[in-house]
Amino acid sequence: MTHFVNSTADPIVNVEHLAFSFGEGDLCKQILFDITFNVFPGEIVLLTGPSGSGKTTILTLVGGLRQVKTGALTVLGTDFRTASVADLVRTRRQIGFIFQAHNLLDFLSARDNVAMAMQLHPEVTATESRERVSELLEMVGLKDRMDYYPAKLSGGQRQRVAIARALVGRPQLVLADEPTAALDSHSGREVVELLQRLATDHGAAILMVTHDNRVLNVADRIIEMEDGRIRQPENAL
Repeated sequence: MTHFVNSTADPIVNVEHLAFSFGEGDLCKQILFDITFNVFPGEIVLLTGPSGSGKTTILTLVGGLRQVKTGALTVLGTDFRTASVADLVRTRRQIGFIFQAHNLLDFLSARDNVAMAMQLHPEVTATESRERVSELLEMVGLKDRMDYYPAKLSGGQRQRVAIARALVGRPQLVLADEPTAALDSHSGREVVELLQRLATDHGAAILMVTHDNRVLNVADRIIEMEDGRIRQPENAL
């Protein structure tokens, strides 16, 4: 599947000379050093590199889950250094998060876990919301498991519910941290094709952390990280 990357449009993610540290004083440990890159509409960009190289920290900053202190970060037109809480909330509603922890609610079925994400989109009718939820769960291979609770699902199935939840709102940006790690090769390919479809049909940008060599061929670019730095210029595939 091919898709169109609109590199003439404003970037969905603009990162300039971003640095980040944990702790203060003698306990301060710098995690990111001078990170600069863009992600454009319709583009799939992978962050690769060893564990501890700063990939997930980048995702949390881009997702507005950590505060930007050094450098510049603009996401969907919002300057994260100067944004108000209301601006951050509005921007996050346009972002789909797929992190390694499923973060499903045990007392809700797969269907209801996904449907919760639609509460952020009151402009969508109840009928369309239900249709989207069913469509996404079917796409990730859970047509016969929609009414199952997380305790009755395998780890891979729970991950697929989390992926459906992230995509059901048709976000403009998807941040994915190892989305295929708990999936077999067939399920992993289906998930990647879902992300490709979102990029193709809706012009969404995908920023994905992965160690999965099986998905490298879907990327428009790969950014290689090492010790908190971009190891070399971005590789065009």
